[in-house]
Amino acid sequence: MQVDISPIKQIARHSREHGDMIAAVYEDRSIDFTQFADEVGRLAAGLQADGVGLGDRVAYAGHNSLTFLIVNFAAVSIGAVFLPLNFRLAGPEIRFVLEDSRPDVLISEPTQASIIQEFLEELSVRRALVVDDDPNFDTPDVKAPWGSYHAFRTAHEPLETHVPQYEGDLAALLYTSGTTGRAKGVKLTHGNLWWGQVNVDSALDTRFGDVSLAVAPLFHIGGYNAFTLRTLTRGGTVVIRRQFDPAQALADLERYRVNSMFLVPAMLAAIQRQEGFDPADLSSLRATTVAGAPVPPALIDQYARKGVLLLQAWGLTETAPFATQLESAMTTAKLGSCGVPMPYGQVKIVDPESLTEITEPCATGEMWVTGPNVSTGYWNNPDATATAFTSDGWFRTGDIGYVDEDGYFFIVDRLKDMIISGGENIYPAEIENALNAHPSIADVAVVGVPHEKWGESVCAVVAFAPGTELSLEGVRDYLGSRIARYKLPSRLVTVDAVPRNAAGKLDKVLIRKQVTATDEAQTAPAAAPYTEAVRIPR
Repeated sequence: MQVDISPIKQIARHSREHGDMIAAVYEDRSIDFTQFADEVGRLAAGLQADGVGLGDRVAYAGHNSLTFLIVNFAAVSIGAVFLPLNFRLAGPEIRFVLEDSRPDVLISEPTQASIIQEFLEELSVRRALVVDDDPNFDTPDVKAPWGSYHAFRTAHEPLETHVPQYEGDLAALLYTSGTTGRAKGVKLTHGNLWWGQVNVDSALDTRFGDVSLAVAPLFHIGGYNAFTLRTLTRGGTVVIRRQFDPAQALADLERYRVNSMFLVPAMLAAIQRQEGFDPADLSSLRATTVAGAPVPPALIDQYARKGVLLLQAWGLTETAPFATQLESAMTTAKLGSCGVPMPYGQVKIVDPESLTEITEPCATGEMWVTGPNVSTGYWNNPDATATAFTSDGWFRTGDIGYVDEDGYFFIVDRLKDMIISGGENIYPAEIENALNAHPSIADVAVVGVPHEKWGESVCAVVAFAPGTELSLEGVRDYLGSRIARYKLPSRLVTVDAVPRNAAGKLDKVLIRKQVTATDEAQTAPAAAPYTEAVRIPR
């Protein structure tokens, strides 16, 4: 028997049974479930009257906002597919995604609309609407071919019924960051999202009435399905900020007594560096999940001292969102682990060359995942789907890791980021974690650079804390007692900020370009075999 698992059923239920409960706080506006259901229903009615139906794509371009959520739920109300666009993409990148996904309707904030305007009429978009009713940015002067979002969404009475949605029905298209080339549209079904939420509720202390902080980008799977969608469908309040500000986030945690949030390590580190962090009351936090990048052990310890156990997780867009989770009781006992498989999924370690499973504890290999939360493949990209998804339902993640004798998984690095120097495999994440513990280092990335003799050598790209700086020799001295000598950086590049993508992950493609540009600027050889340090100017 097929079961209708459309999230609209839950939104309607909350509206009926406790309609005055606050569904969302967006900047200075609060909206209860009755109001939220009404706004979703009106936009859904408008989309349906405009000819949008089952399987059509409805795209949204903009920052975190209440409109983002309303468009999402309105689209799924009528069986359409929600397509959130990365608001940080440049024009050519946005164009590729829109040409690849071919949305029927595009709803955009003014800033993104101004970028898309240059090529809008060359796309297959039938209706383009610009958001003109959000007080958090200037109201645009709406001109053709753009239409008024406000006029469109208020032209109809709320839709009274929804289109039933089942496990295999497509719910959303989330495009990956594309750091290895063209972005890929990950197909997420209603089943993928539903089982992803079930995994979260089964593994974490989440409850009806929870308050969740949404400051991670909602177009990213972590911000989208880890807590935001789950909180609304379960019956709780989402506090939405357009962008992440560490001081504001710390204030929100106390003011709204936040119970759950998803952040990447760089965000948590920024909050921890705020002047008011030590006296802040964070006792309401029960489910603080951190993922998107390896979590420095020092950061885990800093939050643990305040009674906040960071729940380290690992997952990808394709796993909607998590494949593993480390329970809070094991945070210190299994420091650095990303945990065990989620309740409704499996993870195994596979030799990336022979494709045979590795069963020996602590032996590294590629991490493969399967489960009902795992995507069925990539939109309009059969070759990439065939490469990443096996015929028997396993997803090849591209992450290198191992499982210890107790069954706990550890991430070593991305397969594509591994450095091979003199025949030795070097994993940048190990060096990054060690350097992140140094009080003078605000952020760091490690990449391989060509070496005439060894093939590759290790380069550390570092942003130092204000008023501090280390020499390459100082970096090597610090690491000398922590990692093997063959892993020590032979090059140091100092930057004002280490590039990261919208998901909070190190943008290794851009970082390598910075290092290459620096290499090209060097005219004199290093004074010593390993002592080469440069600063990239502002």
